[in-house]
Amino acid sequence: MTAQSHNGVSTQAIHAGYEPDGLYGSINTPIYASTTFAQDGLATLRGGYEYTRVGNPTITALEKTLAALEGADFGVAFASGMAAVDTVLRVLLKPGDHIVIGNDAYGGTYRLIQQVFTLWGVENTVVDITDVDAVAAAVQDNTKVIWVESPTNPLLSIADIAAISHVKQHAALVVDNTFASPYLQKPFELGADVVLHSTTKYVGGHSDVVGGVVCGKDSLIDGFEDQLRFFFGWVGSIPSPFDTYLTARGLKTLPVRMERHCDNAEAVAEFLGQQDEVAKVLYPGLESHPGHEVAKRQMRRFGGMVSVLFRTEEQAKQFCLSTKLFCLAESLGGVESLVEHPATMTHVSVTGSALEVPPELVRISVGIEDADDLIADLRQAFAAI
Repeated sequence: MTAQSHNGVSTQAIHAGYEPDGLYGSINTPIYASTTFAQDGLATLRGGYEYTRVGNPTITALEKTLAALEGADFGVAFASGMAAVDTVLRVLLKPGDHIVIGNDAYGGTYRLIQQVFTLWGVENTVVDITDVDAVAAAVQDNTKVIWVESPTNPLLSIADIAAISHVKQHAALVVDNTFASPYLQKPFELGADVVLHSTTKYVGGHSDVVGGVVCGKDSLIDGFEDQLRFFFGWVGSIPSPFDTYLTARGLKTLPVRMERHCDNAEAVAEFLGQQDEVAKVLYPGLESHPGHEVAKRQMRRFGGMVSVLFRTEEQAKQFCLSTKLFCLAESLGGVESLVEHPATMTHVSVTGSALEVPPELVRISVGIEDADDLIADLRQAFAAI
């Protein structure tokens, strides 16, 4: 029985994509730190590799693991999440096409679409991605992509992926699964055509490596893998073998990390909801969340991200400056807890656009520290407001 035949997600995270090699029996994927590979003859490749810009065994192992976790036929790894986003858009769109994107999408994704692809002649429509009727109404004859995040960044809205898959018509449904991770959500089972991640976040999980991946199924988009790999090699937005090794190492503990992230996030969300300075806690695990029932259907648990609306902008900013264990920093999904003010940090680029975020919003990436210590830090931060 090969590692790839195992079905349990924790088993796949550890074993899928790589078998101990036949030379030395290395348990972990070796780091093939080689730009080029010896060939056995003219145009005769040994093991299928010639030059790392178009393929490397360390990169391939990570791609196979992530494909297995997502239930995909293939994965293509990239140097960053944004490189993955850019490549998907290049493959699926051409001048004159149209894309539907949510009004709570990641600011970097919207910036790329609005400031680069618009100049290339691609139209976009911004909709409330939680409103399936609005999504359906936005689809045009030239719509080629519906771009979905769920949970969204940073308002943690929940899109009904299965429902959107039924109204997408001829468009490709692309799901950015970064916030949920392959452990908490399986978009292909819900009708997605493409699934991607910033592996910088929960997949890597240790805030020490930047990367991205695109996963697909052969039956959904004809020639999609070949086109992704053409861009992978032509543009050269590849991850290094060392980066993919680090990502694969982090991925092995994804299931156990996600359980702790979820445990802690639930405790943090409950605490925040008891504070007078808080106007609203945004967490899909709360019954008060408008997407709670959908999240229950399509997610294993509700994730490690919590966003909170304070009553004033000044309270939000002061809170971010007052935490000690929660580090003031961008990014998310690492083992350590982070706090940030999206309007002046990660989402400053969408100021004045349809994706502008409230200035009283704070986004919290809840880590895997002891929950009591996290709550104690939050308590002292509120006392300082």
